[in-house]
Amino acid sequence: MSSVTGTGAATGRRRRILHVGSVGMIFGGLLMLVGSLMPWVSTPVGHLSGAAGAGLWTLCCGALAIAGALMPYRRVALAHALVPGAAAALLVLWQVARILQLSASTDSWGKLLPGIGLVLVGGAAVILLRAALRIRAA
Repeated sequence: MSSVTGTGAATGRRRRILHVGSVGMIFGGLLMLVGSLMPWVSTPVGHLSGAAGAGLWTLCCGALAIAGALMPYRRVALAHALVPGAAAALLVLWQVARILQLSASTDSWGKLLPGIGLVLVGGAAVILLRAALRIRAA
């Protein structure tokens, strides 16, 4: 009769799926997915959805971040935190600069405001970049 627990090379060290940045990457990825579908710009006549423009890119970035959170390989997880976080941060900064440029050119300060989706995606980018720093330091 063989025992259920193996000995020697058969037992080996069990590989963990989650890593140091997994929780932050999952939270940041989910936040990015939700924020991508919400309004990015608020105007007096209505809201402009993120899904009509750059929100589609951040939607893909959120899915990449969640996928990277579930990979046990450190370098792959680092790339899955760093690339989507940096891309989303650049898109958010570009959108905010565009809002400022339109407000300045039309002299309508306070009429175009960042929406909740843009704020959520910006926060998610910060969380993902922080997770990348934690993975790199580990």
